[in-house]
Parts: sequence; C-alpha cells; structure tokens
Amino acid sequence: MSKGIESSAVSEARQLAADADRVVVKAGTNSLTDEDSNLDDEKLDKLVDDIHDLLKRDRQVILISSGAIGAGMGRIDQASETVEESQALSTVGQSHLMHRYTESFARYDRKVAQLLVTQHDLENPERFTNFRNTVETLLDWGVVPIINENDAVATEEIRIGDNDMLSAATTMGVDADLQVTLTDVAGVYTGNPKENGDAERIEAVGENYDTVQEIVSESASDGFGGIQTKVEGARDVSEHGIPAVIAKSTEPDILEKIATAKPVGTVFVPINGGSDD
Repeated sequence: MSKGIESSAVSEARQLAADADRVVVKAGTNSLTDEDSNLDDEKLDKLVDDIHDLLKRDRQVILISSGAIGAGMGRIDQASETVEESQALSTVGQSHLMHRYTESFARYDRKVAQLLVTQHDLENPERFTNFRNTVETLLDWGVVPIINENDAVATEEIRIGDNDMLSAATTMGVDADLQVTLTDVAGVYTGNPKENGDAERIEAVGENYDTVQEIVSESASDGFGGIQTKVEGARDVSEHGIPAVIAKSTEPDILEKIATAKPVGTVFVPINGGSDD
C-alpha cells in the first residue's frame, strides 16, 4: 500500500537509501532481547552481521541501540517498577550490552565506541558540537559509534520511543544519508499486524502521511504503540530531505536488501524544502 505516492518517487527513495554513504541504524529493545528481557545473543549477532554488510560496502554506520534496561532486567532478574529502578537497571544492562557488542564486532575485526547522551546534549549547541565532533572522529578512525540515552540520569527519557527521536536527531545532526529503524514488525501497517491478520504493510509514506498517522494512532496498543514514535522520527528525517526505512530486524540480510534497493519495510520519501505543516 502506497496510495497517493507516485511509484517513481518510491523507487527513487529506495535508490537514495541504497546509495547512502552514512547510515544511522536504530535497534529497539525487542530486536535485542528475548521474552524474558535477557539480552539475546543470536539477535545481537544477527544485527552486527547486518551492519557488517553495510561496512564491507564502505558505508559509515552509526548505531542507536536500545536494550540497556531490558538487558539489566535479565542480567540480575530484577523488575523495573520505579524510575529509580529503571535508572539502576540501565547501568547494569549498558555495560553488559557494550561488552556483547565489543565481542560481536570483534568477529569482523571491528572496534566500537559508546556514547551516552541526554536531551540536553542535543539541545545545547556547544554540547551537540562536541557530540558531533566525537562521532566524526570515530567514523574517520573506522570505529562504529554506538549511541544510547543516558538513562541513569535522564528521567524524562525513560519511556517507549525515546531512542526513535534520538535516532532522528542524530541522523539530521551528523548529516547522515539514511535512517533505518529496525523493529519487531516488517514496517508500518494498516493495523496492528500482531492482532489483525488482514493488516497490510504500507510500502511508502510521503504525501499520505496524515492518513498513515491516523491509522497508526488508531491501531496503537501496549504492544504496538512504539510504532507511533518510529513514524514521527522517520517523518522528521524525511522532512530534512533524508530517506528513512522502518523494517523488521529478524528479516535475513535486511540492511543488505536496503543497500540494494529491495522493496522491504516501509520507506519514507524525502520531502525537500522542510515541513509542509
């Protein structure tokens, strides 16, 4: 489904995504942990394999990784019932998460670096300049920057979808050419695909954004509500002339398929000239 969008515009957007030199990849908690909130080694290694597919094509990749709180819950078998507990769990999980990323990327002789940021870091010009300069230096060195919210101190950011907006801000702030959001569904749908077998994947979002936003709002639930911030973040990016793709993290070779313009996930067609509000 991509009603209201010319097929040529969709194809052009997918080709822009395929040609991207600098890519921001965002992986959500469900793409990294199992049903018991333990960090899933198989899922994490699969994500790293997919990122390697881009790196060996001489692409630069910045990874926005959720999963710290979930990994912490699985690590010490402690539920998160208060903000303070979520903050503490994030510190347990973040170190474990980075340990596993370091091990997994080492399979390809790749080095990684951790950056933890808050909204203040994104909003303060001097702090954001420092953040951007660090990312640029790491990329010049061939190191993969792995970015997450600093949940230990950022109380307001501990909520579903926070890293979706962090991903969008990073994509625009470091002049990336593509944003990819990996999640547990294969894109944006006309309903909640986990509950509605008739829900159809929306191939592209552009001039039909208002309709898509209405569909997503109506179909959002506790298990699917995070798609709203993913759509909002992708829309923000597309309004800055950058293509975005929301796709399923478990699909084989997902990033390679995007890099070869295959019709996977939901692509957000870039809108030149800014917001059309």
